[in-house]
Amino acid sequence: PTGAVALQTEDATAAKEKAYAAMQEALKNLEAAKDAASPEKIARFNDDIARFQELRDKMVAQAAELRESLPAMQADVDAAQAKYDEAINRVSELQAKLDKKLEALKALEALGDEELVETTKQQIKQLRSEIVTAKAQEDSCKTGLRERHDGLKRQERQVNDCERAAEKYKAHTDQFIAWRDALLDNLKKAQTAYDDACKAYEEAKAAADKATSPEITQPTETTPPSNSAQPAEATQPTGSSATGKNTPPSSTKQANSSSGKQADTTVGKLANTGDTAPSAIALAAIAAAGLGITATATRRIRNSK
Repeated sequence: PTGAVALQTEDATAAKEKAYAAMQEALKNLEAAKDAASPEKIARFNDDIARFQELRDKMVAQAAELRESLPAMQADVDAAQAKYDEAINRVSELQAKLDKKLEALKALEALGDEELVETTKQQIKQLRSEIVTAKAQEDSCKTGLRERHDGLKRQERQVNDCERAAEKYKAHTDQFIAWRDALLDNLKKAQTAYDDACKAYEEAKAAADKATSPEITQPTETTPPSNSAQPAEATQPTGSSATGKNTPPSSTKQANSSSGKQADTTVGKLANTGDTAPSAIALAAIAAAGLGITATATRRIRNSK
C-alpha cells in the first residue's frame, strides 16, 4: 500500500537524519578529545611525569643514604649515654666520700687530734676538687649526649622528610600519569564512538536510499487478468426472417427497435457534419452507447454517405 510505503520511507529518512546528527556529535566529541590529547599536551604531561619521577628517585636515594648512617649515629648516642651515666656515677661516688670525710672531720675535731684534723681537711679539699672535675665531666658528657641525640633525631627527620617527599612526588607522578592516560583513553573511546556512528549512518543511509528507491515507492501498475470479464458485443441471431425461426423475444425486439431509432438519430447527425467516414464514426458512437446495429440502420448509413 502507498501509505505504508510512505510511512516506511519517512521513518527511514528520520533514522538517517538522526544517525547523521549522532555522527556529527561524535565528530565534535572526537575533535575535542583530539585537542585535549594533542601531541603537544601529551608531551608536556610526559615531561612532568619524568620530572616528578626524577625527583622521587632522588628523594628515595637520599633517604636510603641517610638511613644507612642511622645505626652508627645510634651507636654514638648509646656510647655518649654510657659516658654520661659513668660521669654521673663518678660524681655520686665522690660526693659520698666527701660526706664521710666531713663526718670524720667533726669526730676528729671533737677528739682534738689536730694532725688528723688537718689531714682530713686536705682530703676533703681534694674530694671537692675531684667532684668539681667530675661534675664538669658530667656536664660535658651530658652535652655530648644531647648533641648526638639531636643529631640522630635530625637525621631521622631528614629520612622521614625525604621519604615523604618521595611519596609526594610519586603521588604527583601517578596523578599526571592518570590524567595523561585518561585523555588518551577518552580519545580512544571518542574514536571508537565516531567509527560506530559513521557505520550506523552508512547503514541508515543505505536503508533510506533503499526505502526511497522506485521499486519500493512506486506502486505496481494493476493489469486485469487475461480471463477478466469483458462486455460482450451484441450479435444478431442467425436464421431466416421469412420463417421467423430464432426470433428474439419481444423485449429484445423492443430493445432493437429503440436501438435502431437511436442509431438513426446518431447517423443523421453524423451525416449533417459532412464527415467523409461517417460509417466509422457511427460505429464508434453506437459501440459507446452499447447498442447493436441492424441491417436497416446500416442501409441508412450507406444511403446517407
